[in-house]
Amino acid sequence: MVLGALLGALAVSRPSGLRDTILASVAATKASVPVLPRGSSVLVTGGAGFIGFHLTKSLYAAGMHVTVIDNMDPYYSIALKQTRWDMLTMLDGVNMVEGDMCNDTLLNELQEKHVFTHVASLAGQAGVRYSLIHPKAYTHNNVHCFLSVLELIRRYPRVKLVYASSSSVYGSNTKVPFSETDRVDSPESLYAVTKKTDEAMAHVYHRLYNISVTGLRFFTVYGPWGRPDMAYFSMADRMRKKQPIELYGHGKVKRDFTYVDDIVDGISAALALGAPEEVFNLGNHRVVNVSRFVEVLEGHMGAEAKKVMVGMSPGDVPLTFANTSHAYSRLGYDPKTTIEVGLKRFVEWFNSSEYSDEFANMEVAPTPHPHPHPHPHPHPHPHPHPQPHPHPHPHPHPHPSPTPKPYP
Repeated sequence: MVLGALLGALAVSRPSGLRDTILASVAATKASVPVLPRGSSVLVTGGAGFIGFHLTKSLYAAGMHVTVIDNMDPYYSIALKQTRWDMLTMLDGVNMVEGDMCNDTLLNELQEKHVFTHVASLAGQAGVRYSLIHPKAYTHNNVHCFLSVLELIRRYPRVKLVYASSSSVYGSNTKVPFSETDRVDSPESLYAVTKKTDEAMAHVYHRLYNISVTGLRFFTVYGPWGRPDMAYFSMADRMRKKQPIELYGHGKVKRDFTYVDDIVDGISAALALGAPEEVFNLGNHRVVNVSRFVEVLEGHMGAEAKKVMVGMSPGDVPLTFANTSHAYSRLGYDPKTTIEVGLKRFVEWFNSSEYSDEFANMEVAPTPHPHPHPHPHPHPHPHPHPQPHPHPHPHPHPHPSPTPKPYP
């Protein structure tokens, strides 16, 4: 009933027209895009992850001093994370540190050494379905470790913090599009709970210690070098292997798919703004039916998927749709990438020599405490570069990529 009502409302409201109306209403007050001063020192946590990898490359290209910290958690293919890592080590001046952001001593040492002006906190445990079977990985990585980041900023209050939240905080909300001022007290997954907790902790630390905190609610980010647990990546892998794909909600689920380059633009602008306290939606402000998303993917793959229609997955929601007018007015955030363009770029990477079949693997076992070493060291990763996709940490053998996950 809820799904039908939501889809019916969208059919009447015509999201593309609504987008034009919203953006037109704030056009007179649109901010110029804030720009970080060249030479700013930025710590990117989770820098070998999907979004962190792209952000690090962008900041480096803009002349920033970038330090990456990542614990190389084997939630998904270590080969993929290692390849991202190796590519970043080739950027002269990017400092690569293998370590855990829960390590307060390490964070302090890095701050003293590199004198960060900004922190982009992107590390954490992603995914909705995984939280159903490994809940402690979420409370540890997304709550306890984020608290370590807040404590770092409390000790160095001039540092501006931008951190990753998620559209999942909107949970079962029926009002669309989702706005930052909407209530977010009806979560549908533990993942959403941890992200809402991050926002609450950041708010309290701002009030208590007057630190700068900006939360970014990401909406279904996709693109090259992405995570293999995301639907588009898993679908492409299964299509290549001529395996069936499952479409949740019988293919009627709708998502605000946002291309990674647009997300990076929003993060960079938020870092530059350095607001005292803010929360922004970073979405594409275009709602796409997942069935249409698959059609576009099929066109670029040159193959028809074997589709199996299934019901909603536990923890999933039927619709996400971002009102981006606040980000537009304060950050100049104006995403341009359509799914036709974004998926074309993804498939080009997926079919290129940069891609390896290993990248689609999901690991068998979680790591409850992310870093496998008891005493992570603030020194560059020991592996030379470039090298093929090694597995530097002992872990169980990966199993084949799973059926496409829900669309968070």
